[in-house]
Amino acid sequence: MTRVLVADDQALIRTGYVTIFDAMPDLEVVGEAGDGSEAVRLAGELRPDVVVMDIRMPVLDGIEATRRLAGPDVDEPTKVLVVTTFNLDEYVYEAIRAGAAGFLLKDAPPAELVGAVRTIAAGEALVSPAVTRRLIGHFGERLRPADQPAARVEALAPRETEVLTLIAQGMSNAEIAAELVISPETVKTYVSRILTKLDLRDRVQAVVYAYRTGLVTV
Repeated sequence: MTRVLVADDQALIRTGYVTIFDAMPDLEVVGEAGDGSEAVRLAGELRPDVVVMDIRMPVLDGIEATRRLAGPDVDEPTKVLVVTTFNLDEYVYEAIRAGAAGFLLKDAPPAELVGAVRTIAAGEALVSPAVTRRLIGHFGERLRPADQPAARVEALAPRETEVLTLIAQGMSNAEIAAELVISPETVKTYVSRILTKLDLRDRVQAVVYAYRTGLVTV
């Protein structure tokens, strides 16, 4: 059973999420928060597997709440799925830096939302291809400073570099498998190796890394 905490300042949206999740046999909503501060507090008390986080909330916004739950200084980070809209690109970029494990658009169908929660709970961080393409297109210049050494990228095997490139282009594991004519399980193995070799925590960091090192450009 995957335990979910829902954080959104709009009661109607929270109710919608709760209805969707509670209808699933493997998902359980353990709490609801109407602002970021409450989300941080409840996450500490309830220890959910995934927090579904809105960005714009009162008291403490979703970006700072995400940073406190999943930032680089957090010893035991909580997995956070940020649900956003296209007109909040700036916030999505900041949420990446804050440590969010996944991104989804608010107009995504229920099945995609449920799938995103399951994916993140399983440890396979997710970036919605639509969010990735929009984000990179809007903030490509900001993501490209080549401050990081290329040595670690050079440690990747050719196929691993190819997989990382496709991840950064916003492809899902299934899309990568189809593109390279390999199985999804093989893609998962490559992703795991990439994260280990580059010392990255998840798929989101891999996307940012690929652009910052110049492996992929806009």
